Amino acid sequence: MKRVRSAGPANVITPKPMVVAGVMSGTSADGVDVALVRIAPGRIGGKPKLKLLGHVHTSYSPRLRAAVLAAMDAQSVTAADLARLHWRLGQVYGDAVVAAELKLSLRAKLVGVHGQTVYHQGAAAKYLGAALRCTWQLGEAAEIAGRTGLPVVSDFRPADMVAGGQGAPLVPMLDRVLYADTARNRILQNLGGIANMTALPAGSDAVLAFDSGPANVVIDGVMQQLYGKRFDRNGAVAARGRVLQTVVDEVLRMPYFALPAPKSCGREEFGGGFVERFIAECRQAGARDADVVATATALTAQSILQAYRMLVWPFLGQSAPLADATDYIVAGGGARNATLLRMLRESLEPLGIQVSTSEATGIPAEAKEAVAFALLAWLRWHHVPGNVPSATGAARPVLLGKVTL
Repeated sequence: MKRVRSAGPANVITPKPMVVAGVMSGTSADGVDVALVRIAPGRIGGKPKLKLLGHVHTSYSPRLRAAVLAAMDAQSVTAADLARLHWRLGQVYGDAVVAAELKLSLRAKLVGVHGQTVYHQGAAAKYLGAALRCTWQLGEAAEIAGRTGLPVVSDFRPADMVAGGQGAPLVPMLDRVLYADTARNRILQNLGGIANMTALPAGSDAVLAFDSGPANVVIDGVMQQLYGKRFDRNGAVAARGRVLQTVVDEVLRMPYFALPAPKSCGREEFGGGFVERFIAECRQAGARDADVVATATALTAQSILQAYRMLVWPFLGQSAPLADATDYIVAGGGARNATLLRMLRESLEPLGIQVSTSEATGIPAEAKEAVAFALLAWLRWHHVPGNVPSATGAARPVLLGKVTL
């Protein structure tokens, strides 16, 4: 029997300004982004105020990246290897925060660490006689606290899952704080390993957010297998290839793409096994290597457009005369892929939607998720709920994250 709990503790702490280090390592497993963010409370009942002070990226070593990808995609990994990777990532995250502080000549008061997701199951499924959701992010918080000398907030997703949510997406809290507007619809598109989208109607507190499908995870996967490279720099390989539309159409018939929001996905759906099948299907259709990359890039663009038409368009209540009051703001590593951005613009701008990147709002494309986890850590430190229930499907707002001193 479950007891119903309130959204947070009774002893609310008065929020105060702090410099927070947000730490993010995403599905692409390319490295660690550290954002140092000054966060201050807004007016009573208002939104917090954020200022990005600086951002530093640290790449994973080839051996560490290989270990992370193996943990994500392998059917079986030893408990010893998972434990060692968990602690090694804690060392890497802690060192990355210290290095960012030194490089930027700043000192944080708090660290918020997302951790490296190695498994995420947002939808409930039966296991050992009970239905459950689960998620697992690696990176030992005690190691991070020991190396930085700072309190650490980590493990953000489980509390939302216990409240009935999918534990994702969590970035919509930042989207609402930074981008909600009284006059314009805002769509915030993150292109990390997975593509996640937040829709904010003009003049409303309503939020729709979900994972639309793959962003870079399939593109990076085919680049690694076919070219031995980690990603398609600037979309140059895709630009040389032809899109195999029959393959894209077949993939878009997967059940995930037809699901309603809220929904979340990861390498469980679009990781190594999917990439191998995708390459095989492209080969059967007569693809050259560049054609496979072009088709993977088109899959990302077209799955986003399909999600926009099916879920976002009716949510915003758009009609043609209102479409030009919509901004589409792209962040994440995919914002650097000129071919992917061209495909998105060719699909969205005829609808009157203005496509730009988060750079125009002062947030580097690679820094946005790290900024989001700085904000979530600040909220948790001050006993303020951090999830957006309409985005995750949770029954109520809850405190996100565990504090390690």
